Amino acid sequence: MRTITLEEHFATPAFFNGPARFVKERAEKIGGRYLAVVDRLTDVGEKRIAEMDAAGIDMQVLSLSAPGVEQMEPADAVAMARDTNDYLLDAVRKYPTRFAGFAAIATGAPNEAVKELEHRVRSQGFKGAVINGHNRGRYLDDKSYWPILECAEALNVPIYLHPTPPPQAVIDASYGGFAPMVTDMLAGGAWGWHIETSVHMIRIVCGGVFDRFPKLQFIIGHMGEGLPFFFQRLDIVPTTTTKLKRPISDYFKSNVHYTFSGMNFPALYLNLLLELGGVDRIMFSADYPYQSMPEARAFLEQIPASAADKARIAHGNAERLLGL
Repeated sequence: MRTITLEEHFATPAFFNGPARFVKERAEKIGGRYLAVVDRLTDVGEKRIAEMDAAGIDMQVLSLSAPGVEQMEPADAVAMARDTNDYLLDAVRKYPTRFAGFAAIATGAPNEAVKELEHRVRSQGFKGAVINGHNRGRYLDDKSYWPILECAEALNVPIYLHPTPPPQAVIDASYGGFAPMVTDMLAGGAWGWHIETSVHMIRIVCGGVFDRFPKLQFIIGHMGEGLPFFFQRLDIVPTTTTKLKRPISDYFKSNVHYTFSGMNFPALYLNLLLELGGVDRIMFSADYPYQSMPEARAFLEQIPASAADKARIAHGNAERLLGL
């Protein structure tokens, strides 16, 4: 069975000397697994492919690791997006059967982001864009970003909305008062950035994005960032109040796709499956190098699904959505 993973990360040395300097410094201080993650992020060659082979992963769709470029000054973000996309393009061209890419774009400079996305998709075969959450506290329901969304719809490529920590005021109010590492983890991968992403997606829906761009598709990871548990609850807000064309949950079932990305938990998979009513919007991912490829592959093998449905999750849905 062919396997394609969709939330797989890379970084460049320049990225670790810029917006991700704090990640590198923390890894150097803590060592161990954290340092190994940094080393793996910068490898988009034979070592990564050997790990993929050992885990039974045929293709990774690569994207720039968090925190991305969204918190940078706009001009710096434009340059960093361009340079990291060039870096990714080299890897894809060298290993075209093993890697594909989502383009980083500078959301803080929407017109430049549109140019970058169009160039990367039309001329170089990138499969969509990755956006790492809010842009300095502003979300994609803000109409200033809608040229980016219009562009993605016109190009028929998805946007992968990857988590990022909440704005600092939210971190202080909701996660402050603990040891610094506890605050960082609660505001990040343990809880906060999943909630942040779900709130962002709710804002996108309620802001009318999909009524304006009905063919636009998003991808979110981590079995839906908690959203599927609340599909029915969200629909207590009537369309007479939202002024949307459809109930809120309808958009999550027709404009959003969902990947595993390290959440290898049967109960979460079953909840997502039941809420969506099938597997057509569920896709495989490992969240490499933050999570284990072998563990993700083993989880894929044991999920309750027919052989045909498992094949859709493993590769078919990604092939259809991304044109792989």
